[in-house]
Amino acid sequence: MEIFRDFTFDAAHAIEGLPDGHKCKHMHGHTYRLTVYLTGGLDPTIGWILDFADLKKLVWTECLDVLDHKNLNEIAGMGSPTCENITLWIWGRLKPKLPGLTQITVREGANSGCTYSG
Repeated sequence: MEIFRDFTFDAAHAIEGLPDGHKCKHMHGHTYRLTVYLTGGLDPTIGWILDFADLKKLVWTECLDVLDHKNLNEIAGMGSPTCENITLWIWGRLKPKLPGLTQITVREGANSGCTYSG
């Protein structure tokens, strides 16, 4: 069985190395949407894989407190703050804490994003 939870965070970034005139070369922001997927067995007493409140607290503590309303170009260890690198950075912080983590998706808006499953 697999569960998921959605989160949103707002952040700004600029992508270096792009040609003049490219809209992503200059500082701009997005409302990102993060979806975290977990698998696991059901707790026989309670009947869930993980308390959604515990998942929310962990994702905020490990990732979103660092990213929300921040300049992603200043986040240590992220590299160029592309959607792909943001996804890898989040995975790297969550996977050690969530062994059942199977996939994450980061969306920059309604029409584009990146999915990673390790």
